[in-house]
Amino acid sequence: MIWGHKSSLSLCYISVLFLLAGCGGAQMQMTPQPVAISVTPQSAALAPGQTTQFTAMVTASNPAVTWSVNGVMSGNSTVGTIDSTGKFTAPSTAQGEKVTISATSMQDATKSAAATARVVAPGSVAPTANPQVALFTISPPDDANVSVQFGTDTTYGLTTWTQPTTQAGAAVSLFVAGMRASTLYHMRGVVQFSDGTQFMDADRTFTTAALPAAKIPTITATTTPGMTPQPGIEILDITTTTQFPVAATDLSGNIIWTYDPGLPNQVEVNPIKLLPNGHFLLNFSGPLADGSDSVIQEVDLSGTLIWQMTVAQLNTALSAATCSGCNITVTGTHHDFVLLPNGHLIVLAGLEKSISGVTGPVTGDVIIDLDQNHKPVWIWNEFDHLDINRRPFMFPDWTHTNAILYSPDDGNLIISIRHQNWLLKIDYNNGAGAGDILWHLGFQGDFALQGVTDPTDPSNWFFAQHGPSFVTANTSGKFSLVLFDNGDDRVFPSGVTCGTTGQPPCLFSTVPQIDLDESAKTATISFHPTAQFYSFFGGNAEVLKNGNVEFDEASTNSTATAGSIFEITKTSTPQTVWRMDVSTSLYRGFRLPSLYPGVQW
Repeated sequence: MIWGHKSSLSLCYISVLFLLAGCGGAQMQMTPQPVAISVTPQSAALAPGQTTQFTAMVTASNPAVTWSVNGVMSGNSTVGTIDSTGKFTAPSTAQGEKVTISATSMQDATKSAAATARVVAPGSVAPTANPQVALFTISPPDDANVSVQFGTDTTYGLTTWTQPTTQAGAAVSLFVAGMRASTLYHMRGVVQFSDGTQFMDADRTFTTAALPAAKIPTITATTTPGMTPQPGIEILDITTTTQFPVAATDLSGNIIWTYDPGLPNQVEVNPIKLLPNGHFLLNFSGPLADGSDSVIQEVDLSGTLIWQMTVAQLNTALSAATCSGCNITVTGTHHDFVLLPNGHLIVLAGLEKSISGVTGPVTGDVIIDLDQNHKPVWIWNEFDHLDINRRPFMFPDWTHTNAILYSPDDGNLIISIRHQNWLLKIDYNNGAGAGDILWHLGFQGDFALQGVTDPTDPSNWFFAQHGPSFVTANTSGKFSLVLFDNGDDRVFPSGVTCGTTGQPPCLFSTVPQIDLDESAKTATISFHPTAQFYSFFGGNAEVLKNGNVEFDEASTNSTATAGSIFEITKTSTPQTVWRMDVSTSLYRGFRLPSLYPGVQW
């Protein structure tokens, strides 16, 4: 019995050992897996008071998490709150907030994951000095790009350009321009954060004010059925003392932007150009000698003046300049300018000079290179380079230069000299050129005419021309230009008496495209439609992105009381795609993609 008892105890002891060994093995098999946690979405943007759902993805035997906002468990009214399911409610704040949403494992408190929530305060809309322009302001709480969508309903349809924040939390203000007068518009801000998260502000409304009826010309625009014009807007250079000097319209002829500097004795603006910074640069000049009472202005879309240079200020700058030939006094700037990639501004200015045997002053022109501080650094004087005895038209208004093109391929300048019936290429060489005339294009110039039935017929050339522009991307060597050939003093072959029976009319305008070979000195006319009207002054031409040609007929009658713009196909029999008629003359009219650089409407 005693032995048996001991044996039983031994068996029990052995059994316990086996049980303990078995329990230990089971415990080793049940060791918790390493905790992994992530949160989706990684980023969200919402308005104050709005909610968004975050989700924690947890790999662990216990998937439960706790939520916090900026380290505050469940958050609070300042940073926003988040419930146990991950539903985040943004704080009701007038200021933007950027907060961190964290999910922490309840199984292992050392394991957590985070996401970002950006709370964007509502944007605001305010009127500006321009009755058709609003100012939209929004303050993203993080680095972002901002644009504004707008339109007459909540499908919007139009957009401004995109502008970046200067620093997190700083306000971004955008002019919303391109709206018709006396019209209710909807608009909303679009905020694109650097990580790709997008925020759409709530819809805002803005009603544009009326324009003074007496300052609005009558405008009609017509698209030929079945045809599609190049999208964009039209900029009108209006030559009148009683109406807006410059206006932008949509392709239906509705005025969507105007600017009136309110300057005394200003007849017209020429030119007006959209700058890379979104402003417009304009030159206003008076009715007397070219450039009289002139002033160059840079304005933003609201019409706020950024800077200006009067003729008096230009002459003061010339008197202080050290560049060769700058010791002159000009009558003022006129007709055209070009802004260079380096920030220099090339302007045209009138210059009067007494010439022996000529009654009264002779008017010529100079090209002035103004640096980034608007100081003269280079000058080209026509009196130094052209023959004063060549006087084909309107002397003593000897040259009447009316356009400048910059050739980026070689850094030189091409100018249009209306009263010489020439385009000239000038050795500018980005400010280092000697100013030599590299070639003369036109009647009695340096190029042999090709692409016409009779290359010796002078009437095939352009006369009293305006508004040339490059057709090709390349601007030197072999390249193409298009211009408006007014034809005022057109020369006909010997033996031809224009205007008589069986002979051509004396006065007609054309729109030639000229393909140049600078090396071979050939000028091939590859497109040469006759314009719908004879326009005795003004005008311009360009090939649009869709391949059509647009040209402005500054005056469609002899009294300069009406003007028209045409978009035509560049075909053997050109067809009118789109036409605009205006109840005043138009020095220039041209298509822009929109009122914003880089934006196509």
